[in-house]
Amino acid sequence: MRPIFNVDWRSRALTGETDAVRALAEAALQPLYGFCLYRVGKNQHLCEEAVQETLVRAIRELRQYDPARAGDNIFPWLTGLARNEISRLLAREKNSVSLQTMWAKMDKELLAIYAKLELEPFGDDVLQREETRELVNTTMSQLPPHYREVLEAKYVSGKTVRDLAAIGSISEKAVESLLGRARQAFRVAFLALTRNLEPELT
Repeated sequence: MRPIFNVDWRSRALTGETDAVRALAEAALQPLYGFCLYRVGKNQHLCEEAVQETLVRAIRELRQYDPARAGDNIFPWLTGLARNEISRLLAREKNSVSLQTMWAKMDKELLAIYAKLELEPFGDDVLQREETRELVNTTMSQLPPHYREVLEAKYVSGKTVRDLAAIGSISEKAVESLLGRARQAFRVAFLALTRNLEPELT
């Protein structure tokens, strides 16, 4: 079960409670790694440094995290911190200007698009094509964890809607609704990424 990063959790973490700090590290490590990896050109060393610095900064600046405003979802705040760390790391690296520019452009585009998710269906076959696998992986790494996890469960692990309802202790209708939103989020992220990558690929 995903930990809830609410006001009570923040209070415990601010006092240095080991379990609260550990809960953040365990929940954030994998999604943050996936989020950062493609943004640093798949450089594992830079990715690990970005994740480590993000978590250190998160603990140091935890008072700035507002659970009520975030709906107890700490991941968007963490990715904001991660973007800053990635920019700092890329600024010191040679030949990173185009990568940094591409992601800045994509972030700006995604923020606008996520506010009004496009409603057209996005073919499930895109998620399974060999020729788009790298783009699919990159896209998945940028999605909020709950969207990424439900898509991976359905399309990678082959779970049915009934399976997912049982695992999450929610109705099948709620699962279908979540899958619909996750596919829409994937679609806009995928399209934004392919548009922004076009100059890099030509």
